[in-house]
Amino acid sequence: MLLNFALQTVINAVALWVAAWAIPGITFGGDSTGQVVKTVVIVALIFGIVNAFIKPILKLISLPFIILTLGLFVFIVNALMLELTSWLAGKLNLAFHVDHFFWDAVFGALIVTFVSMILSFLKTD
Repeated sequence: MLLNFALQTVINAVALWVAAWAIPGITFGGDSTGQVVKTVVIVALIFGIVNAFIKPILKLISLPFIILTLGLFVFIVNALMLELTSWLAGKLNLAFHVDHFFWDAVFGALIVTFVSMILSFLKTD
């Protein structure tokens, strides 16, 4: 169980880093490479906690919209989780920021979803 949690954290970290690399409005800051890596890992932990506890509740509340849009509203929910992670990181003085909701958070959520899906597929259980 602890190994799965660690693997999922690494997958989240890589997915968030790829999104920050691909989307100019998603940024990780830091003075050194070690500080950036530390920030990425901590933000990945926050992202995992947000997805584990808040995302299921939000998906349940937005279920009619998810059904109405044939599942596309899930991307909006994912973008909200990315925005919430950015807000929490700001409250914890971490150098992670998502600039705009639609362009940056939604496209970032798409990238995080696809990278996580690919990496999760590659990991062995």
